[in-house]
Amino acid sequence: MTDLRRPPVNDGDLFSERARQYAHDKPLQRIHILEAGCGWGHGLDLGARERQVIGVDLDAPALRAHASRRTDLDAWHLGDLRTVPMPPRAYDIVHATYLIERVPNAELVLDRFVAALKPGGLLLVRIRDRNTAFGFLDRKLPRWLSGPIWSRLPARERHAHPDPAQNEEDEEKKEKADVVEAETEQGQTEKAGPGVVAGAVARTVAAGTVLNGHTDVPPRGIYERVASRQGMQWYCVMRGLVIAEEYTSHDSLNALAAGTGLAGRLCRLVAALSRGRLTAEHSETTLVIRKPENRFARVI
Repeated sequence: MTDLRRPPVNDGDLFSERARQYAHDKPLQRIHILEAGCGWGHGLDLGARERQVIGVDLDAPALRAHASRRTDLDAWHLGDLRTVPMPPRAYDIVHATYLIERVPNAELVLDRFVAALKPGGLLLVRIRDRNTAFGFLDRKLPRWLSGPIWSRLPARERHAHPDPAQNEEDEEKKEKADVVEAETEQGQTEKAGPGVVAGAVARTVAAGTVLNGHTDVPPRGIYERVASRQGMQWYCVMRGLVIAEEYTSHDSLNALAAGTGLAGRLCRLVAALSRGRLTAEHSETTLVIRKPENRFARVI
């Protein structure tokens, strides 16, 4: 198994870089990409390389609206991911970012992704880790608390603004709001009861909704057991897949001012109460997975 490391670049660029490396090794081929979770985030940057991109995702109004706005998709299908079209061995790359933790029957869906990959193809997966304090809160808090969390995420993970200057301005506003919120709640955290804590978290995450101007959120995370670092490791071993790279990150924690804000204190409290079973050191796990050329190859 691979060593756990921090990503050398941000995960969006990492995936694009690995996709370009893959394409470079196949100069005469058109690259076929399955954009799994096309209703959220953005696609891979392959430069001028010829490609065909097909999107799939769950069918929800917010996801459909975002998929319809994307110009990088040649076609897209929303619905039950156990039945949407995925021809076998049709894709060079399956790009699944923030999808596995929010779909039912996640293992079966992953099986379909793997079956749709060509031998030697790449499965690029990024998940919010079930076995983290953030993942626990995201699946246990009421929807009116957890929903706005998504709207506070960095713009590169959601609907990237066409104007970089505007993105920077939004981030500056968010950072200032984080500081004000942290200072306001600093003296209250230790004495706060459950109701006060819940209310403070609600105010913290709701601020991101106003600043970013987004109200649409993806379906609530389900977080089946495979939606974790350990779960994905187990899955890859059982399916004969090779984890080429594995990283952790804390973008979701950072988006909630986890270093100084009340949300960070709440995550650390959950981690402490779990006696280390749930970590507050990261919120996401990123994996670059390769499907072996020979299905009968034994991974040593």
